[in-house]
Amino acid sequence: MLSVETHAATPWPDAIDWEARAGEAAAAALALTPYASLADAAPLVEIAIRLTGDAEVHALNRDFRGKDKPTNVLSFPQVQDDLLEGLSNSDAKETGGGEILLGDIVLARETCAREAEEKGVSLIDHATHLIVHGTLHLVGYDHMDDASAAAMEALEVKALALLGIANPYADLD
Repeated sequence: MLSVETHAATPWPDAIDWEARAGEAAAAALALTPYASLADAAPLVEIAIRLTGDAEVHALNRDFRGKDKPTNVLSFPQVQDDLLEGLSNSDAKETGGGEILLGDIVLARETCAREAEEKGVSLIDHATHLIVHGTLHLVGYDHMDDASAAAMEALEVKALALLGIANPYADLD
């Protein structure tokens, strides 16, 4: 079973049920991958999402990626790519009690809000896109070359459509 836990370290808009929205976004992304069965697997598959600010994300980006600036989202996979397939075939006995931390996703409020405004979209829609993006990173997708980027973007667009969110790349074509 998929569990998405959120923690707001920096104030984000209160009118939004971030935990529910994050769960929907992660589930939509996961459903389009070869690891869709993790959502219903016997072990509890957890994604932790931290809603924080630019200062914390800047420090994480500097310390873990060597980039001395804030960014909108960071993903920290906890399962190696070559072990993901085996997870979807696991049961609770094999995982020693049934919990697997798929990884962490961290969003920076100020950067997300600025980008949402620049794109003319709501913060919730932009953050949802970034959670979908981060979830795909947790299961091995990347955008290091044009082909990988196109494949990842196509999955993002499909996942967002499932959630009623317009294609965020439509203006870029």
